[in-house]
Amino acid sequence: MTKKSSAQNRYVQAGQKISEIEAEMKRIRYWSPAPLPEEAYDFREAFAMDTMAFSQWLQFILIPRVQEIIEHKESFPTESMVAAQAVREFDGDENASQLVSLLSEFDDLFRGK
Repeated sequence: MTKKSSAQNRYVQAGQKISEIEAEMKRIRYWSPAPLPEEAYDFREAFAMDTMAFSQWLQFILIPRVQEIIEHKESFPTESMVAAQAVREFDGDENASQLVSLLSEFDDLFRGK
């Protein structure tokens, strides 16, 4: 596989996984129909822990950013640790078990790049 086709494949895989994550968030009702207030985007901590819930960060930061990377054919990060944070955030939340699995699969896209 050429470098170009490998990159294109990663865009397709990331797009599919983000769609699955969004669908799962909607299924378990972790998707907010209302936008966040502007001040929520003025975060200083990783995963915006200081201004929004992790599920909000997934919806309003991660998903749109990955979609932007795909749309503009930008470079993906060399690694992702979203699943590790999801395990912490959703510990004991049985509703989120499939979401955590999907986030782990998303992270796997960037391992061994």
